[in-house]
Amino acid sequence: LQASSSASLEAILFDCDGVLADTERDGHRISFNIAFQENGIDESWDEQRYGKLLEVGGGKERMTAHWNEVGWPNQIPEEGRSDKIMSLHLQKTDIFMKLIDEGKIPLRPGVLRIVDEAIAAGVRLAVCSTSNEKAVSNLVSTLMGEERASKFQIFAGDMVKKKKPAPDVYLMAVDQMGLDKERCVIIEDSHIGVGAAVAAGISCLVTKSSYTANEDFTGAKMIVEELGDDG
Repeated sequence: LQASSSASLEAILFDCDGVLADTERDGHRISFNIAFQENGIDESWDEQRYGKLLEVGGGKERMTAHWNEVGWPNQIPEEGRSDKIMSLHLQKTDIFMKLIDEGKIPLRPGVLRIVDEAIAAGVRLAVCSTSNEKAVSNLVSTLMGEERASKFQIFAGDMVKKKKPAPDVYLMAVDQMGLDKERCVIIEDSHIGVGAAVAAGISCLVTKSSYTANEDFTGAKMIVEELGDDG
């Protein structure tokens, strides 16, 4: 990974879901469904429906978009709706954490190798995600180990008002870490993420994930199937 031919790489900014781990299909989707069950909501998102819902950034926003389209369940009346969506999302996050803790969601191939090479070369690391900050931090520390996790800064969830494809989370990372955009690389897996990277004015590498293989990645500097292996 290089930023540009004239400058050494200063930082790698990773997306989380679909980049560090293929969490969407086997983590978040399952967690939403368990949360629905536990609240008596007759709803189960299959892989195809969840793939469609991923066009909406953010879990609370995803549930809202879904029920705006198909009709709201009786368990979520109009009065207090936003609070119920908030509590459902917190519950879903707790379920997701358990899946991570139980080792149900592995890191994608090549991630550890890139992280270790970056640490050895003094390249700074961050995760910039629309997911809950606690969930992102837990995934990094559980799957990578505390020593590697200590090298990461996490920018996630509701730290910014506008989620991807708005560039805000990447601009926050650049600002708070004092980075030179010309010497950074973003690693994303979706067209929403690429849009955020392009809007931020930072080079973007795409590693395709289970839900994003056929998306339009216009604006990415490089597109790969995987980040390689961990050898």
